[in-house]
Amino acid sequence: MGFASWPLAGVPTVSAAPTPSIERTLGPKLPILMRFAILTGGSKGLGLALCETLAERGYRVLEFSRNAPHAHSVQIDLSSTRDSHRIAGAAIASLGGDNVEELLAINNAGTLDPIGPASRKEPAAILANLNTNFTSAILVLAEIVTHFQATACRKVLADNSSGAALKGYAGWSLYCAAKAGMENYIRALALEQQREPHPFIPVNVDPGVIDTEMQALIRSSLASDFPEIERFIKRKEQGALVQPVKVAAAVCRILELPALSFGARYEVSDHGA
Repeated sequence: MGFASWPLAGVPTVSAAPTPSIERTLGPKLPILMRFAILTGGSKGLGLALCETLAERGYRVLEFSRNAPHAHSVQIDLSSTRDSHRIAGAAIASLGGDNVEELLAINNAGTLDPIGPASRKEPAAILANLNTNFTSAILVLAEIVTHFQATACRKVLADNSSGAALKGYAGWSLYCAAKAGMENYIRALALEQQREPHPFIPVNVDPGVIDTEMQALIRSSLASDFPEIERFIKRKEQGALVQPVKVAAAVCRILELPALSFGARYEVSDHGA
């Protein structure tokens, strides 16, 4: 099944970075009720599988990523907070809220790079990691909440988390810090949303260990940067990595649960992946 996209009307011109991906989405808003999904990092891996799975389940999809490969993509560099905030804000502000019967917002974009102690990395690389995994993630989610806060429909806001949010890994200090920060951001946001007349339901979702480029990056790292590399190599050799399409289906099943708990943490392994 092909992708389902919601054409965006009246998107302002954005001067930062090339914007053909935004322009491709121009068009009239649809005058019918729809299920709508917004996610980051949908160009490959789990994000790509989520785009496909959400479309198959009847959602109209808007995807933000650097590569912006889909007709429903908006090109964005999440490592630059100024540009990501401006571009995401312009795209989201163009969306109407009156015709939405259900909204899923998924923070999926993430990077492990650079792997190794932060003390050995350039400041620019450190900032790029934290911007992608944490600061830009919050900026984009905040734009979504602001625009759709008054929309009276079922609204779920999910952060695709990691086991690295719960424990430290040598060589992943930046990734662990950002993932832990996002988990607690979701918990705090959940408390805030329960005070709203038309709340989002914020949740954390642990997608488990997936067979993606991120896992390939881990296996290609140096033991001096990541001491646990052999364990991850064995996971691949033993076939312990789950395919993205299976994880994406489990994520969607979780987000469509009729009784999601505000601020709760869900694991795809409990839902068929």
